Amino acid sequence: MPAMDELIPLCRGSDLLDSGLAVPFDVNYAGQTCRAFAVRYRGTPHAYLNRCTHVAMELDWQPNRVFDEGGQWLLCASHGAAYRPDTGQCAAGPCRGGLVKIMLTERGGIVYWHAAYNLKPVLF
Repeated sequence: MPAMDELIPLCRGSDLLDSGLAVPFDVNYAGQTCRAFAVRYRGTPHAYLNRCTHVAMELDWQPNRVFDEGGQWLLCASHGAAYRPDTGQCAAGPCRGGLVKIMLTERGGIVYWHAAYNLKPVLF
């Protein structure tokens, strides 16, 4: 298991286009391997567990597409729950709380994620 402060390389910063395709990756959450994704929104990279809070289904409406057509919301393809890309907070639709946030760091043109067991649900 990685150290709590270990940074794990995820992708080049240039792989994350503003409100563009997500970069998927796997994390260990609650003892299970789960899918996660990273996106860039308004210049800043963000990452979340790819699991809607309404029903535990992945958000993607097509592979790696989690933004709505306007690039303003993370949208669950199954039931239309909308989440704020910068916080993971539920904004509309059938969602309970917020997405599980994964801490990222961008340094030297590389995006890193922090050790998986630091994942925390966004509570609002």
